[in-house]
Amino acid sequence: MAPARPRSPPATSHCCAPCWPRSGNSAPRSTPNSAPTPTARIFTSLPRSGRIRAARLLAEIGDCRAKFPTPESLTCLAGAAPSTRQSGRLRTVGFRWACDKQLRDAVVVFAGDSRRANAWAADLYDRARARGHAHAHAVRILARAWLHVIWHCWQDGIAYNPKAHHALQRVLTQNRAA
Repeated sequence: MAPARPRSPPATSHCCAPCWPRSGNSAPRSTPNSAPTPTARIFTSLPRSGRIRAARLLAEIGDCRAKFPTPESLTCLAGAAPSTRQSGRLRTVGFRWACDKQLRDAVVVFAGDSRRANAWAADLYDRARARGHAHAHAVRILARAWLHVIWHCWQDGIAYNPKAHHALQRVLTQNRAA
């Protein structure tokens, strides 16, 4: 039997060392700005977005407004719009597989959580479920609606304002009347 070779340290052991010098400075060399950008304010104003979720949405959507000339272009890239396939008389509408999966995940997670803090989102989700859609499909329907709202706020450069969201105000007045 051959003698056991001594174990070498893992190849990743050097990666655990900090990337900045330890000369009394505990922060990285380049620190991000503490003041958010105007585009970041749009995403942080969304219900239950928080800093991390807003940063993920901003990173996935980007800051080039010319990339998405219409809200439909954003919803298609995010996979929130259904895909229509047509050949002759046959027409099928189904799940959009060809999309940016990271963007779809970011938007769907945001939309699914927003229904807990926004009456309009909860109503839209509940109506989709009442029509017989599965949870995942209902959340994609909600994500598509949120993408339209996000696109308009993003193009106009204004933060989301629940008091200016007419569909939300309509749901709130219906809830008060009931």
